[in-house]
Amino acid sequence: MDLYLTGRRALVTASTGGIGREIAVSLAREGAHVIVNGRTSGSLAAALDYIRATVPSASLEGVMADNGTADGAARTVAAVPDVDILINNLGIYEAAGLFSESDEAWLRMFNVNVMSAVRLSRHYMPRMLASGRGRILLMASEAAVMPAPDMAAYSATKTMLLSLSRSLAELSKGTEVTVNAIVAGSTRTEGVAGLLRQLYPDTPEDEAERRFMGPGSPRATSLIQRLIAPEGIADLVTYVCSPRASEINGAALRIDGGLIRSVF
Repeated sequence: MDLYLTGRRALVTASTGGIGREIAVSLAREGAHVIVNGRTSGSLAAALDYIRATVPSASLEGVMADNGTADGAARTVAAVPDVDILINNLGIYEAAGLFSESDEAWLRMFNVNVMSAVRLSRHYMPRMLASGRGRILLMASEAAVMPAPDMAAYSATKTMLLSLSRSLAELSKGTEVTVNAIVAGSTRTEGVAGLLRQLYPDTPEDEAERRFMGPGSPRATSLIQRLIAPEGIADLVTYVCSPRASEINGAALRIDGGLIRSVF
């Protein structure tokens, strides 16, 4: 299926690893010109090499900026003033007790997870509206609708992204611009592997994953009973970014392995 993405300019924040890097790979495979974003020159160079090795025909450029800060977002939009596709993928998480997590930790989570999307969307969406087309996606999580007590700050920020996504979509009425959120389930990434080591020290990786997804866990409702492959999420994102998905707007699209026990 041709997704008609050849030549479209796509910025994927935090795309040097995990879901973001796989989104960059998927978009590049469909012919988009992908702007890869990372915070360090080393991680950015490694990601560009990985994507080129995976997709030899990839059209790429790199932007080194920390979009979790106002200065970093300003650096990004100065380097890349216009895009056709914006994937707000940047996000951080940590396991912490609700009663012990500090004000500073909450504010950091808000600045990185929410304000990065606010700042970049605030810049790029008016330009998309003026050009007559565009796609914005915000990467949420099952934690947005099934808040985890051991990740309360993270869950709260992901709920905010659902609200922000819909608010932005309301501004796109009658245009070819769409804004959607992706509600992803727990995914097999380097970051989640680190979280599992934090939660279950001295436990083999396979056993840690079973405990993370198994009985007694907030994720025990998963129908696939495993972490999600990031490539699957990336391919959904790429489709939603395409002209073929022009009727999908203002939606929160679930790819959660059936973890969320709801028909909507």
